[in-house]
Amino acid sequence: MRGATHARWAACAVAVALAATACGGGGGDGGAGDGSGVLSSSWGDPENPLEPANTNEVRGGKVLDMLFRGLKRYNPKTAAAEDMLAEKVETSDSRNFTITVKDGWTFSNGEAVTARSFVDAWNYGAGLRNKQKNAYFFGYIEGYDKVHPDSGSQSADTLSGLKVTGTNTFTVKLNQKFATFPDTLGYAAFAPLPKVFFDDHEAWLEKPIGNGPYTVDSYARGSQMSLRKWDGYPGEDKAQNGGVDLKVYTDNNTAYTDLMAGNLDLVDDVPASQLKNVRSDLGDRYINTPAGIIQTLAFPFYDENWGRSGMEKVRTGLSRAIDRDQITNMIFQKTRVPATDWTSPVLGEAGGFKEGLCGDACVYDPAAAKKLIEEGGGLPGGQIKITYNADSSHKQWVDAVCNSINNALGNDKACVGNPVGTFADFREQLTQKKMSGPFRAGWQMDYPLIQNFLQPVYYTNGSSNDGKWSDQDFDRLVDQANAETDTTKAIGLFQQAEEVVRDNMAAIPLWYQNGQAGYSERLSNVALNPFSVPVYNEIKVS
Repeated sequence: MRGATHARWAACAVAVALAATACGGGGGDGGAGDGSGVLSSSWGDPENPLEPANTNEVRGGKVLDMLFRGLKRYNPKTAAAEDMLAEKVETSDSRNFTITVKDGWTFSNGEAVTARSFVDAWNYGAGLRNKQKNAYFFGYIEGYDKVHPDSGSQSADTLSGLKVTGTNTFTVKLNQKFATFPDTLGYAAFAPLPKVFFDDHEAWLEKPIGNGPYTVDSYARGSQMSLRKWDGYPGEDKAQNGGVDLKVYTDNNTAYTDLMAGNLDLVDDVPASQLKNVRSDLGDRYINTPAGIIQTLAFPFYDENWGRSGMEKVRTGLSRAIDRDQITNMIFQKTRVPATDWTSPVLGEAGGFKEGLCGDACVYDPAAAKKLIEEGGGLPGGQIKITYNADSSHKQWVDAVCNSINNALGNDKACVGNPVGTFADFREQLTQKKMSGPFRAGWQMDYPLIQNFLQPVYYTNGSSNDGKWSDQDFDRLVDQANAETDTTKAIGLFQQAEEVVRDNMAAIPLWYQNGQAGYSERLSNVALNPFSVPVYNEIKVS
């Protein structure tokens, strides 16, 4: 999932190594290597309409990556923030920025992309009445407290810190110094929007118009979204295929079966049940590469059974009851690595990853687990139900986690799985605060900074803080880290904040996840970026 990112210290250079006979067509149109072939790819319906500032989950984000280009773009190999529509971003004090937009860019409907396209989009995204999930991203722009107050109604329609100064230039005034503000501008929430988004919003929602290498041809919820190459796209990263048909699957085992049968071209969520076979099934058409993803178990702190004092012992006890080594070896065939902190090894030590920061709290010890849970007052109601979406490969590992907990506690009914139909259904329950026990959670980085793994997920009212955990010490340390311009000092403060997460066991870290994909013989030049998303525009169809 994606969320807000705000860090003032200089980003470290983190490079992530990513690492032909036509079959039945995979459901897409055939091609002859001339860039006209359409590929089909597994997918799931997004939680919300595809407004850039209202999408903070992976499925919707995947589409936005094809439909939009922002001021910056994250390099598909290294995740480094590179200029896209930004001609230049200038500042002399890390608080006041002048942004120049490249000339010659248009939306797919022919409208020019200008400074106003960005300013209007950001004002919309920030506004309280528009209920955008990523409004938090605009929190450091001056005037945010007026357009998105913590309580009451908004008293202004626009951010006072945004000023259009020319057709292709605008200024941004922040409410405090933020040295790496430009690096956040590749995130989808900062995408430009055409006038039709505001003039005929319902029509735009039905068929979004962007400025990326693809356009939306059609979308039938629960079935398929068809995107097609935009021939007039002015960017250098033009689509090397004729389009992508994103096919909705409620079971990724079915998607894998369709791939093997020649009815689907690309699967980027290989089911756990197929990991024993995938290498022999696909050979070099199987991709397994490190990615900035961590899986966790989160808790509903809005539920008094989990939010009360002393429950940190129960949560820590549950963590110690999970045999991560056995699960990652047996279920995931070593495509996951047991987590020992709340970030990802792709950051490296220089980027904030600290192996072992979780300490004993992440070490399997049944006796210690049982003792901690008893000291904390026991499991609420005598049992926990781990909620997860049933349309992806979660059942096996959830069952394995529950078996581990049950064995550790000597009670075969202590833990059970609680499947929810689809990802959209699952997200709706989270949004409406309907969880009554632990639930599957995961974080897919926006770019490689430790701050991105912590603030959106654990900061009070963070954009992806689904469990609504809140801790003043954590917030204070994050604020201090964000204000720090020295990288080493900032990382140290973030790690102190991470220790607060550990001491409260705000979420149980499970394992670091690799990006995985499998593809048909029709495709070539297939790769996953460091965020574990296929680089669709570079894929070729034979």
